[in-house]
Amino acid sequence: MVSSDIDILYMIGHASFMVQLVLLLLLFFSVTSWAIIIVKYRFIRRAFKESAVFIDYFWKSRDFSEAFSKAKSLQGSPVARLFRIGYTELKRIVQSGTAQEKGADAASLDARILGIDNVKRALRRGVTTETTRMTQMVPFLATTGNTTPFIGLFGTVWGIMGSFHGIGLKGSASLAVVAPGISEALVATAAGLAVAIPAVIAFNYFMHKIRILESELDSFSADFLNIVERDLMRTKEREQ
Repeated sequence: MVSSDIDILYMIGHASFMVQLVLLLLLFFSVTSWAIIIVKYRFIRRAFKESAVFIDYFWKSRDFSEAFSKAKSLQGSPVARLFRIGYTELKRIVQSGTAQEKGADAASLDARILGIDNVKRALRRGVTTETTRMTQMVPFLATTGNTTPFIGLFGTVWGIMGSFHGIGLKGSASLAVVAPGISEALVATAAGLAVAIPAVIAFNYFMHKIRILESELDSFSADFLNIVERDLMRTKEREQ
């Protein structure tokens, strides 16, 4: 095992400048990809955990003010952040309605019902914002998975070209002459695949989890609006 590692290091050290440059570029992609994988894994795991806590609390309490206090303590939950957006907009509408004169109560209530459209727009913007937040940096993993095999292949082709050029200079095509240069060049292809495979796996995993969270955001948004509209309609019926 040790000798194999030494052989790989030896091949990298004796590869051509272009192959070494390709390997350095692949190292950059690898380090960046693994940094993104670690950060996004922790981010998404926290989002799932805190969103589950908030949704459970929301349906048990059914008190928006208490849920808002709970949402402020769950900074990692996209659902909690979406609720804060909707609740803030709803509170603004209600406060603007209560500021009306008493003689205009019916008109004020109708205005609040019409103001639900503002809440809908705020929630749509919130869903878009949270989806964008969750997908940040993830496209880099797709770029890594798509490009690094070709970058590695470029290094391999360049190294093999050098090997054949050496054959022409030495006038010998024996295996002893060709094999070292080709093996050094093939390291670039192996490195490209080693960088691409984890990136592709992580990209697919994160996008699957993000789609689940996006579905939860859409469902919560619809449920929140249904509760608000139902409560306002009940208020209107009582005042008629």
